[in-house]
Amino acid sequence: MRTIFSVVFALFLISMPLTAIAAEGPMELPAGSNPGADMHNKAGIKHWGMGHADEALKHFKEAGAEDSSIAEIHFNEAVALDKLGDHGAATMHFKKAKELATGNKAILESPILNGHLGH
Repeated sequence: MRTIFSVVFALFLISMPLTAIAAEGPMELPAGSNPGADMHNKAGIKHWGMGHADEALKHFKEAGAEDSSIAEIHFNEAVALDKLGDHGAATMHFKKAKELATGNKAILESPILNGHLGH
């Protein structure tokens, strides 16, 4: 019985999409974005990649101070806030990211965003 359960569980994991297993991370800014915002966003992504969600959040906030009209910046702040356990603030930034997304499917169809917004 234990062997059957193990096999079924292994098949279930294999059949899951990779995005369901891997956590979502921050996004690059669109080409032509504010250079200062882009510089801070890239620094945030670098820190995120090193596992420093707190430092990444500082840079994403700086990017937002440079230009708060970019959906990806709000998304990036939200994923960092989520990682740090501040789900209320993350939800607010996910909501703003969705408002500003203008057809960006990576944002609009994001499982983490939709999970926070109840979709």
